[in-house]
Amino acid sequence: MPRKPWDIAFTAEPSEVAALRRIMRLHLGIWGLQHLVDEAQLCVSELVSNVITHVGPGTPATLAVCMSGTHLRIEVHDRDTRALPTLRDASTESEEGRGMALVDAVADRWGVLLRPDRKVTWCELTTRLPTVDGQVDASSVMRGEALLGHYAAAAQPGGRGGTSRLTSTVAEETVIAAITDFLHWFRARGRDADDMLDRAQMRFEAEYAVPHQGK
Repeated sequence: MPRKPWDIAFTAEPSEVAALRRIMRLHLGIWGLQHLVDEAQLCVSELVSNVITHVGPGTPATLAVCMSGTHLRIEVHDRDTRALPTLRDASTESEEGRGMALVDAVADRWGVLLRPDRKVTWCELTTRLPTVDGQVDASSVMRGEALLGHYAAAAQPGGRGGTSRLTSTVAEETVIAAITDFLHWFRARGRDADDMLDRAQMRFEAEYAVPHQGK
């Protein structure tokens, strides 16, 4: 899935935060990263609020989002290279610096880059994608394609078929039919179909998941 970098200029005002959060949610939906919406929206809110609080309302700024390897990278650019983010314990009574403490709590890493004409405050969230394109294991995908081709061929009159002839909708229905037949096969041999599904799901998640990297 192509995940091209994007950015949007905005004015650092409290009224802009909600719109930026909606834009982030829409883009993550397009990118297939819906599971990151809550964390990403929180980071956008706090990074933008940091500019409003420490640089000033009305500051021209830019939100930039891209993939950094298998991480989602969120950047907020502003023109003040002197007002640097501060980090305080989120449990303290002082409001100053608590926003960056929240970012620190949900992001894998964050930092500040100083450029001649601007400051870039950034954070990165793990996507739990094992590779940039999200493929878990090319051999697993190829085996799945081969099985789907054989199953589709067996289901067609005369034994002809193949994944290249299937639309995505037909392919999905073929996969569901194949899984259903396997469950019948398990049950006919005295196995618990639900247990087989649970074991397959556990194996899939184990192969797909990326261990969380600590700070």
